[in-house]
Amino acid sequence: MRSICVFCGSSFGRSDEYKSAAEAMGREIAASGRRLVYGGAKVGLMGAVADAALAEGGEVIGVLPKALQEKELAHEGLAELHVVGSMHERKALMADLSDAFVSLPGGTGTMEELFEVWTWGQLGYHEKPCGLLNIGGYYDSLLAFLRHSVTQQFVKPQMHSMLLVENEPKRMIDAFEAYEPPKTPKWIERAET
Repeated sequence: MRSICVFCGSSFGRSDEYKSAAEAMGREIAASGRRLVYGGAKVGLMGAVADAALAEGGEVIGVLPKALQEKELAHEGLAELHVVGSMHERKALMADLSDAFVSLPGGTGTMEELFEVWTWGQLGYHEKPCGLLNIGGYYDSLLAFLRHSVTQQFVKPQMHSMLLVENEPKRMIDAFEAYEPPKTPKWIERAET
């Protein structure tokens, strides 16, 4: 596991705990000798995770759509900043550059990014771990809904268990290292989509 992708908000959210967790995640990724891949902005939790990794001497790669370059204020201190044409290109490149994915608190964009890579894993497109860093119970309601989706038989239990949930960055990285994808048959092949 060389690179960890972090999805998170471009704002700080209501609680100072979210920023502290983003900084801790950035420091932990860098201290573990891994590269941080993220959305490329210098604002909000995105900027906090990048700045913390950089301060720890880590390598940070950002991926930012051209349309958001000014709006999200591109981070200028990164090892690499890839400016791409669309959100689709952003997510595809972040996935290609990463060996694991973690979502910190964020909004609908953060949710969409995580759900896409988690779905790709369920479909067998990759075997990379996906996780939620549940800071201050931020994701409790979402986790309750996901359990409900299993009981209602829309999500298989083994697919649900692919999503790792922790509340500390070090524990998340440890869970990533121990992750073994479920051995289930693919529903469809990538070429069939």
